[in-house]
Amino acid sequence: MPATVRIPTSLRTLTDGSASVEVQPGKLTQLLDDLALRYPDLGARLLEDGKPRRFVNIFVAEDDIRFLDGVDTPVNDGQVVTILPAVAGG
Repeated sequence: MPATVRIPTSLRTLTDGSASVEVQPGKLTQLLDDLALRYPDLGARLLEDGKPRRFVNIFVAEDDIRFLDGVDTPVNDGQVVTILPAVAGG
């Protein structure tokens, strides 16, 4: 069963309008690399030197990866990865 990456509205133009993308389970770094290969413009917005940019928050099953294993966080079958870019203005 694939895992699902939720794409925020502000980045959907980079995924041909897709609100979510199915990916193979594994370490988060593998999923992000897969997204960057499939959607190069999205990869450029999310990643810098293979790691999430500091203004990009990523959650695996509702847990912030900064409090887990970072990009080495495992993503299991059926889990949801949520990408939330920081938005200025409050």
